[in-house]
Parts: sequence; C-alpha cells; structure tokens
Amino acid sequence: MNRVARAIVAAVLLAGASTGMASETRELHLPGRTDVSIAIEPAKGDSLLLWLPSGIPVASHDADIARRIAALGIEVWRPDVLDAHFLPNLESSLAQVPDGDIVALIDAARATGKRVALLAAAHAAALALRGAHAWQAQHPGDRALVGAILLHPYLYLGPPQPGRDAVFHPVVHSTSLPVVIVQPGNSPTRFRVDALRAALEQGGARVHVELLAGVRDRYYFRADATPAEDAEAAHLPARLKDALDGMLAGNEQAGPRPAQTPPAPSAPATGAPPVNHGLQPYEGDPSAPTLALAGLDGRRYDLARYRGRVVLVNFWASWCPPCVREMPSMQRLKQQLRGKPFSILAVNTAESPQDVSAFLTRHGIDLPVMIDTDGSTIKRWKVFVFPTSYVIDTEGRIRLGVYGEVAWDSPSVVEKIEALLPAPR
Repeated sequence: MNRVARAIVAAVLLAGASTGMASETRELHLPGRTDVSIAIEPAKGDSLLLWLPSGIPVASHDADIARRIAALGIEVWRPDVLDAHFLPNLESSLAQVPDGDIVALIDAARATGKRVALLAAAHAAALALRGAHAWQAQHPGDRALVGAILLHPYLYLGPPQPGRDAVFHPVVHSTSLPVVIVQPGNSPTRFRVDALRAALEQGGARVHVELLAGVRDRYYFRADATPAEDAEAAHLPARLKDALDGMLAGNEQAGPRPAQTPPAPSAPATGAPPVNHGLQPYEGDPSAPTLALAGLDGRRYDLARYRGRVVLVNFWASWCPPCVREMPSMQRLKQQLRGKPFSILAVNTAESPQDVSAFLTRHGIDLPVMIDTDGSTIKRWKVFVFPTSYVIDTEGRIRLGVYGEVAWDSPSVVEKIEALLPAPR
C-alpha cells in the first residue's frame, strides 16, 4: 500500500468511525501535484463503486442515488476529477483527464480492502475504460478491480458526421474487464449496442447488456422524466447492486491488451459530444441508401419514386425533445414550399403506430411518417443521433445533412433547400 493510499484509507476509516457512516468529503493527492475532492458514502459491505463524473451538472441527483446505493451495503466514491484540473463541467472536458488520475483513484479505493468497480455514464465511459486499462497494465494479475458498469455509454472516437460510420475509441477493443451495459431502449444507440458488445468482446471483456424498455438516456435525472423513467430511476441502485454482485460472482479477467491504433477519424479525436453546426453540405457518399417503408397511412413509401423532387428525410422519435421541438418548423416548411417539387419523409424509429399517430394528432403535424420497426434503416443511413436529417436533390443524391435540431423554416435553411429545386419552366 503506497503512502497516498494509506493516508486516504486512514482518513476514511477515522471519519467513518466518528460519524457513524455519515456522508463525507476527503481530498486525495493525485500525480502532478493535483488534489481531487471525493464525496464518499461509506458502507459496511465489501464492495466499492468508484463513480466517475459525467460532465453534466447533476451532482444533487448523483448524491441521492449514491446514498441509496450505500444503503444497500456498497460504498460509493464520487471524485471530482474535472474540478481537480480546473476543467469546466462539460462532457468535452472528460478527454482531458489523465489516465493516471483514475489509476490513483482505483489504488486508493483498492487500499480499503474492498472490491472495486467503476461506474460511468455516457461520455465518461471512455474515461473509465482508459483508466481501467492503465491500472491493469500497472497491476498485472490483480483482481481487485472487478469490472465496469456503463450507463448508456457513448464510446465513439470523435463526433460522427451525418452519413459516416463512427469509430469506437481504441480502448473499447483493448478492454478485458467484465462490463455491464445499462442501455435505455428509447435511444438511437440501442441499435448499436450489439456492435459495441462485439467490439468489447474482441478485447476479452465479458459483456452483459441490460436493455431498459420505455426509458431514455439519462432517465434517472431528467426534468421531464416520464412515470416509467421515474420508476426505473427508483430501481437503479438495486440494478447496480445486482450488476456488481454478478461481477463479484464471476471475476475472471484476462490481462489488458495493448491499446490499438484506430482508423483515422473523420473528426478530431476529442471524445466530445456532437456539435450542431446547422444544415451543411454533405461530404459523405452522395448515393442515398435504400429507404422503403410502410407509412402510418397504410401506403408504402419509397425514396426511389421521388426522383425529380427535393426530399427532406428526417429521422426522429417522439421521446426525443429536440425532435419534438423542430417538427412544427418542419410543418411550416411544408406549407411554405407547397406547390413546389419538395417533399418531407419522416422516419420514426421503433415506436408503435398508435403512439406515433397520437403524437402527430396532439401536435397538429401532417407529414408522411414511416416506421423503422427494427432499426435497420437508421443503421443503413448511419444515424447515430436523433434527430438526424438529410436533404436529397432531384437526382437522388444527398446534398445537405445535419444531426440535431434545426429551425426548418428559417430564411437561411429555406434558401439552401430552394437552391436545390429545379428552375421553373
């Protein structure tokens, strides 16, 4: 046990004895003369969750969940590694946290004598796996780190561009820890989770996926949470305990593989979330993939039959707030371009026709809507974020693309679309 680990363990044990297992905050000295503040929820059990920050300001929600996890006998440490480096509480900051910070935190947690697992959400999943890989490399054969639990993980290298394949962070292919993925069903990444599982298994990881039907990413702290999301949030501590118990029961790990060199990404390898730059010229293969699906009205829609018209193809879901916000502007765009060779095809993903019809009626939306029942269409169109939209020209080529919300009736957007319309005869 090193000096840093002994110091923090002594402080934690002393505080726990004097406060009756009350919540506490301690400082840990990290490499590079950096101190990190750790919010600790002590517990008498023999396991410890090291919960890394998500880069989203939800500390009050995390604190409540941590207390409920501790009540189940699992100690929880929440280190503020972003503040330790004077980084803003943003997802994009996570890529700047050194692997050594996580190594030191695992060492300190391990020095308590408890079995340690990492817990991370969204973009913090890459930070967790990076730190775990570095720790394993320094501690070959040590089984104190039992695995990682990843909540709706986002493990792509750089922001994916519309129509291009996203590249997994190289640590995905180098992870040999057991991994539990808690994947909300109402998420575009739901249809990519099998590819993520396969990539992790290439590195020797034993992967278990829990698919949560009817909830969205970040369901456990959303201000607009549905009753189903509130119920699942209440169950989260028990779900995490079950995941950790499963890891402890089968803690068999291979040694870490060397970090692989990934293919050259199409964007800087920051690990940052996608940034919406608005409707932009499309730079991928302009050939539009097949799009032929049944519509809510019983008709079968086929993009190939729209030659000679400019077509806006929009991928959306009713549980996606940005999709909901932009759809009225899409309806207004339809009215504004009425009588011109322009069409809108809205592709909904995996919702029931009844729910979609009710949504459209409630919001006064009158657009052709097709249902991608199994996610095969969004895979073919390389959709990683909702909403994602493409504008197809009269020859069937993709000319414009955007991920994220757009004011479709704004003058700048209308001008770009009208520039693709054929000249009146």
